[in-house]
Parts: sequence; C-alpha cells; structure tokens
Amino acid sequence: QVQLVESGGGLVQPGGSLRLSCAASGSIFRVNAMGWYRQAQGKQRELVARITNGGSTKYADSVKGRFTISRDNAKNTVYLQMNSLKPEDTAVYYCNADVIHSGADPRSYDYWGQGTQVTVSS
Repeated sequence: QVQLVESGGGLVQPGGSLRLSCAASGSIFRVNAMGWYRQAQGKQRELVARITNGGSTKYADSVKGRFTISRDNAKNTVYLQMNSLKPEDTAVYYCNADVIHSGADPRSYDYWGQGTQVTVSS
C-alpha cells in the first residue's frame, strides 16, 4: 500500500501565494506521474497540473503562468507553487500518484491523497 500525505493548504487573500506538498510513502519501487487535482463545491474534480518522473509537465489552461508543479524523485514528493491566487481557485486539492510496487511487476496503481482545502478570499 501507498500513502500520500498532503500539506500546505489554507486561507489566503486574492493575489497571494501558497505552496502545496505531497509525499508518497509505503511500498514503492518507482513513482511514475504525480499530479494535483482539485474539486470545488458542486463541481467535478479536475486536473490542475501533472508531472512525469522525467519532469514533463501539463497544466490546466486556467492555471498556466500562475502555478508551477515540481517534484523531488529522491523523496517521492510533488509540490505545487500557486501564485496570483484567485477566488475561483478555491477548492479541495488532491494529490495523485501512479506507483509501481515491484521491479518484477510492471503494473502501476493509482493512489490519492486525502485532500487539502485551499480558500482564496478577502
């Protein structure tokens, strides 16, 4: 099993910044892609940003130029630096990781964190 522990959420004023972290631990041989998703109240969960273990990134159009995703492969940790935050960024942010458990088995499995609340309000 794998656990994803998120941190860094909170309340921030419009235009402010927050940095989210998510550390994966447990039965890990390799972590493939890691990402951040968010779910606002009454809306579906959506991709915010994703990064491969080679460093290739993908962003939602709504956050391009404001958010930056990065990772530390040695620590199995992914970060999301969020700048110029807007009220519409308010949501629960979830970490996601695609994990291979063993070098003898190429199958990967999808894991989710428990979510961290980000609220952008004056």
